[in-house]
Amino acid sequence: MSVKRNGKVLQQDPHALREIREKNLEVAIGRQVRDLRKRQRMTGADLAAQTGLSVGMLSKIENGLISPSLGTISSLAHALRVPLVQLFSGYEEERGCMLVKAGEGVEIDRAGTRAGHQYHLLGHIGSNASGVVVEPYMITLENETDQFPTFQHEGIEMLYMLEGEMGYRHGDQLYRMEVGDTLLFDSDAPHGPEELASLPIRYLSIITYPQSR
Repeated sequence: MSVKRNGKVLQQDPHALREIREKNLEVAIGRQVRDLRKRQRMTGADLAAQTGLSVGMLSKIENGLISPSLGTISSLAHALRVPLVQLFSGYEEERGCMLVKAGEGVEIDRAGTRAGHQYHLLGHIGSNASGVVVEPYMITLENETDQFPTFQHEGIEMLYMLEGEMGYRHGDQLYRMEVGDTLLFDSDAPHGPEELASLPIRYLSIITYPQSR
């Protein structure tokens, strides 16, 4: 469903909720089997006969009491005339979440940093179902005498200014950034703070890139 924001249509509704999924795999598979069987007006005996299972075994599967083998799941999917993966569709994988309290971000030594330039990683989630890695940093610049190099890396980056003013280079453009400003850009182009107009400077840098690199 599309949602309008300031006259523009966004493709995702940030407030939309998906159907509630089951966190236990066996229960999730059992519910899918039972729901699909009922939709097709099949009795337990009908499905058991088509898959070579006993009625009692099918009942245990539908109630999530046992973990069926992959062969059994394949037989059930074939009898129900659905792709095998559909029997897993009600399963809710564990989703990563990480809280970093104020002042507890991990200080990072990043190539090109100098004294007075502080990088604090605010959280990290490894392998996940989205296929996207997100790295949020709090960056503080305090020394105007140091030269700050440009960076290039894959992905998309977003900056949000919290304190100070700076001129930020992206490719052949220099952007004046003040408190409350946001800059979103393709980070494959050379980029970095070039003019430190008002110190200290503090901003959020959120980098996203594909999980498989």
